[in-house]
Amino acid sequence: MVNKVYLENFESRLMDELLRLCTQYNVLEGTLLSTEDIDARWHDLAPEYVADAVPNIADYPTVAIAWAGYVGMAVAHQWDGDWAAHSKDEYKSYYGPAGFDDMDENIVQKVLGFHLESQEAKNIEQMMRRLGETALTLIRRENIEPQSPMAFHAYARAIKVLYRIGAAIELKRLGYKFEQVTLPNMGGGGAVC
Repeated sequence: MVNKVYLENFESRLMDELLRLCTQYNVLEGTLLSTEDIDARWHDLAPEYVADAVPNIADYPTVAIAWAGYVGMAVAHQWDGDWAAHSKDEYKSYYGPAGFDDMDENIVQKVLGFHLESQEAKNIEQMMRRLGETALTLIRRENIEPQSPMAFHAYARAIKVLYRIGAAIELKRLGYKFEQVTLPNMGGGGAVC
């Protein structure tokens, strides 16, 4: 039996740590920018992502985690652009010529529109590598038995967090931010993205 409370706490700690890191790097401002559309899209993409990434965990653990952040960036970029046209894109549309192996480069070039040698592309690569390494370190600190059901569930939570962080980074890059608003005749305030 998987301990859901433990996993929720792990996911929360990981999210807090990655938000702190992203704020240090000035790619976020301490809050997670998100939309229901982008979050819901992960449920469609996650099974195929996991099928690609799990075989890479042993040899390329950072890649197996960090590439989810690139997918989040791509989905957020498409959400801002033409969501009607891209909301049902197949997972494999993010592949590069080498499939999953160069998905990161394909997303940076073809979806985000940056040359791989550009400073922006280098900054994205550095940030995603750092996020993946941090997530991997936090997973290892949990001392979960390797290749156990709990290890798989912790990994699944980590890639979901990376996806959401990647989407938030792209939303901020595109100019989105949280603002405090007062709703007329409601008397209360709320935050909107």
